[in-house]
Amino acid sequence: MDKKFLLVSFLAIAASFVGGFFVANALNRTELESLRAENEKLKAGSIEPPETQDDNSITDDELRAKIAEADRNPGNFDFQKNLGIALYKYAAMKRDDGLLKESARILDRASGQKKDDFDVLVALGNAHFDMGYFGKHSDEFAISREIYIKALAIRATDVEVRTDLGLTYFLADPPDDTRAIAEFQRSLKTDPRHVKTLEFIIQSFIRQKKLAEAETYLATLRSAQPANENLPDLESKITEAKDPQQK
Repeated sequence: MDKKFLLVSFLAIAASFVGGFFVANALNRTELESLRAENEKLKAGSIEPPETQDDNSITDDELRAKIAEADRNPGNFDFQKNLGIALYKYAAMKRDDGLLKESARILDRASGQKKDDFDVLVALGNAHFDMGYFGKHSDEFAISREIYIKALAIRATDVEVRTDLGLTYFLADPPDDTRAIAEFQRSLKTDPRHVKTLEFIIQSFIRQKKLAEAETYLATLRSAQPANENLPDLESKITEAKDPQQK
């Protein structure tokens, strides 16, 4: 993948991811305050009012206290689930590989108790996905793939999870664009104008030199989101693929 193509990938990821991978909806204020408040109960027996907080930072001691509490109460499914999901979002926001591993460990424990909990499976898949991306561990994409497949067995029409499944193939080393495209197309059957999916199916077809297909989906993307900031880059890549002298 050349540098310009890779840049398009990064821009598309940053612009449109909602689930795993560059978390667009990172840990919100409520979740953060809940995490902090629970820890304050343990440490001081009191809860600090949310309005006194002036940022979205949590100290290492606060995080470790919550993780330790989860380890002391491994059978409390709700605690494992809620902490695991909140910790994943915070770790992804911070791009902290160590915290991502901790969130995955807690979520894996929760999943072992309730194997059909969709939210736990998605967060667990996202944690492994982000470890694969941020830590550049390609084997983590294969792990996240298997987890996404389990989640989709519960909710087959979830477009975000289906697209992220496709991305485990798109980002693999080497990439498997045929399988990526198959999953992207399944997503688009549910939501034909889903921007994130359109951005990546176009790139997969460009890599396969299937430019007519790429142009078809580009037209759909242009119609779905005329102001999409990645349109010029995608158009440029198609032009370059047609005529390498244009580089």
